[in-house]
Amino acid sequence: MKWAWWFRSIEPLVMCAQLGSALFDTALQMVVKERCANATDGGNANATSTVHSRQTAMTDFYMTYYMVAKLAPILPALALARLGDRGWRKAPIVTPMVGYVLSRLTLLLVVLAGWPLEAMWGAAALHGLAGSFCSYWAGLMALVSLGSGEAERSKVMMRVELLYGIAGLVGSLASGHLFNLYSQTLGQGVIMVAISTLLYVLCLLYSVFVLKVSVKQPDRDESSAPLIEDSQASHCNVVNLALLFAGGILYDVAVGGAMEILVSFQMKEPLNWNATQVGYGNAAGFLIFLTSFLGVMVMSRCVSDVTLIIIGMLSFTAGIYFMAFVTETYMFYLARSLALFSLIPMPTIRSLLSQQVGKSSTGMTLISLQLSFKLASLAYTPVYTRIYQSTLDTFPGFVFTLSSIITVLATVPISVVGCRVAQRQDYQRIP
Repeated sequence: MKWAWWFRSIEPLVMCAQLGSALFDTALQMVVKERCANATDGGNANATSTVHSRQTAMTDFYMTYYMVAKLAPILPALALARLGDRGWRKAPIVTPMVGYVLSRLTLLLVVLAGWPLEAMWGAAALHGLAGSFCSYWAGLMALVSLGSGEAERSKVMMRVELLYGIAGLVGSLASGHLFNLYSQTLGQGVIMVAISTLLYVLCLLYSVFVLKVSVKQPDRDESSAPLIEDSQASHCNVVNLALLFAGGILYDVAVGGAMEILVSFQMKEPLNWNATQVGYGNAAGFLIFLTSFLGVMVMSRCVSDVTLIIIGMLSFTAGIYFMAFVTETYMFYLARSLALFSLIPMPTIRSLLSQQVGKSSTGMTLISLQLSFKLASLAYTPVYTRIYQSTLDTFPGFVFTLSSIITVLATVPISVVGCRVAQRQDYQRIP
């Protein structure tokens, strides 16, 4: 019975979707590199100018791609979140799956039929109009929140993140090798993108016909002992929500901006990775899901959720600062190893947010967090891109140093939340 329940839960969906996503990410990265190289290398004898032109073309493509992908889902995600909170819990999951299938199918046509690379901007728009990742992930986290008690919620969310990371690790390790598979009739990347598309079709069918929604009834202790006393609930909830949102947005700016540039940074000298190395590099990122999960399991026994968040943020600060000075492949992996707890903050912040609101508002709160990330990205994506392009010939790692500074700032509102919670607990101990 336990295994039967597992096969109808969100875990298989998360793993299958992330396998497809890992294959898609490597394929898109390599296709963009090849198309931009073909467009900028012809007739240019100056090696330095060629590298700069290629990096500029790649970052310009990704800037437009990310901007479209992040702007398009804002209104659809809100509508899907409202549907989810009204009882249609699978709507924020099923609808984005349609967008995932269409976007992967577009990339397949780009590599198979020779469609222009700009077609991926249209794919990003279709994906966004279907809700994209922000609706999909918020929908999954809402189901996790509804199906678990407050005491175990952080661990359950981290378990989902762990499975997400394991699937991404496996997919990334395989992606570089799968990209190089081709035949006389099928070019490089076709087989891998076709597999990615097939996996998302399976995810769509699973979410429609197999996925089961379960709601855990609160324990007597949880229902009788709210996180915040009724006389102070409204004020304290709003303040804590604002502080958690502020910390989460700052951290997302630091991580998102750095990771978007890292995609192009890997493709230039001194790294200049091929498909296999790209896959391994992406796998190193997904390995952090495992180390973060283990960190939560061990440290949650002796420290609070707020302390976990700060530890994760400081871990990312160390790793991304070191990344600014990477000149060899082994140094890249050292930088990644320093950020071994960097994925702890986001699921823990979501867990704390879900404890501040009622179950009927969980979906809207989580989707609001995701949408705030989208709105912030509309500012940081072009800013990071222009900063990287302007420092490309002098200090290309400057954007990573900037991310480390922003992450330190993100610890401030989280620390305030920790102080407020500690003060309230001390006050409640007074007889």
